[in-house]
Amino acid sequence: MKRTAIRLADGRELIYFDERDDAVHAEVDRRQLPPPPPASELRYDPLTAEWVAIAAHRQTRTFLPPPDECPLCPSTPDRSTEVPAYDYDVVVFENRFPSLSDRFGPSAGPATPYTPVRPGEGRCEVVCFTSDHNASFASLPPTRVRTVLDALADRTAELSALPYVQQVFCFENRGVEIGVTLHHPHGQIYAYPFVTPRTRSMLAAARAHRGGNLFADVLAAERAAAVRVVAQNEHWTAYVPAAARWPFEVHLAPHRQVPDLPALDDAERAAFGPIYLDLLRRFDALFEGPMPYISAWHQAPVRDGRDLAYLHLQLFSIRRAPGKLKYLAGSESAMGVFINDIRPEEAARMLREAC
Repeated sequence: MKRTAIRLADGRELIYFDERDDAVHAEVDRRQLPPPPPASELRYDPLTAEWVAIAAHRQTRTFLPPPDECPLCPSTPDRSTEVPAYDYDVVVFENRFPSLSDRFGPSAGPATPYTPVRPGEGRCEVVCFTSDHNASFASLPPTRVRTVLDALADRTAELSALPYVQQVFCFENRGVEIGVTLHHPHGQIYAYPFVTPRTRSMLAAARAHRGGNLFADVLAAERAAAVRVVAQNEHWTAYVPAAARWPFEVHLAPHRQVPDLPALDDAERAAFGPIYLDLLRRFDALFEGPMPYISAWHQAPVRDGRDLAYLHLQLFSIRRAPGKLKYLAGSESAMGVFINDIRPEEAARMLREAC
C-alpha cells in the first residue's frame, strides 16, 4: 500500500492509500475555499458526567446532493471536489464540517458554575472506500477491504499519537434511515479528547469481572453455545450478543485479544475481509434490499484500560421488518433501557439462513 499526503486548498490534510506502488497523484485542489471553521464547544453535563459537543457550524454541511454534485467523487477537468485526483482507491481527509478539530476560536467561560466549557479539541476525518459512487461496502472485493482496514489502522496509530486525543473511533453509517447525508460509500473517524461513555461503561464492567478478560470470556461462551453464532473462520467469530439491543446486531471479534486495529497481525487482517463481506451481504439479503446499518469499531482508549479492552466491530441495523424501523422512543432515549423486538437467537437464525 502506498501512502501519499497532500493539502487541500483550505489547508486540510488529505491522504491517498493506493493499492499500486506506482500510483501518482499530481492533481491540486483548484477550489477557492474559506478557512475551516473553528472548533466546536465541549460542555460538561454534571448530571451524567458526560461531555456534549456544540457544533453549530455543522448546520450548513452538505445534505443529500444529486450524484453529479457529490463532493466525495473524484474531481474531473470540469468539476473540483473534496478529492483532487481523477481516480483513487481509498482516501482519507479532514472533514470540512468537523464536530471536533484543533482550530480554536475564542475560549468561552463556563455555562454555569457546574458546566465547564472547553474547546472541542480533536479531529474528524472522512474515509472514502472507493471512487465508485454507486458501490457499497458489501460490493467491494476483499483486497479493497484490506486496504480500508490498513488505512483505518494507519489513522488510528497517527491520531492516537496526538497529545490531546484519548480515543479513536472508526465507523460507517449507511442509509438515510440512519441519517446519512452523502450517498457515496464512506465512513468516518472521530478522535475524541475524552473516553466515550460507552467505552467507560465497558471498561468498568471489565474491571469488576472476576476471572480472565471479560470480553474474551463472553466470546468463548458465545462460541461454546453456538446458537447465536452467525459465521466464523480461523481468526474471527461473528455472533449476535445474548442481550442484543438492536433488532439485528452482530459483534465481530478476533479470537486473540488486541486493543485496537494497529495491533491486528497480517493473518487477522487478511481473514477479516471475507467474513465481514459475508455479514454485510447477509444483512442485505434479510429483507431483499439495502439494509441501513451502523458499523462501529470499539477500540481501547489511547492510554487507559488498554489491558482490559478487546477490539471488536459492532454491526447493527434499526430495521426490524420490511418497511418497519426500530425507533428509540421513551424508554431508550430518555432512560437508556433498550427493548428489543426480536429474540437474539431468532435474529442469528435469520442471518445464518440469509443468502
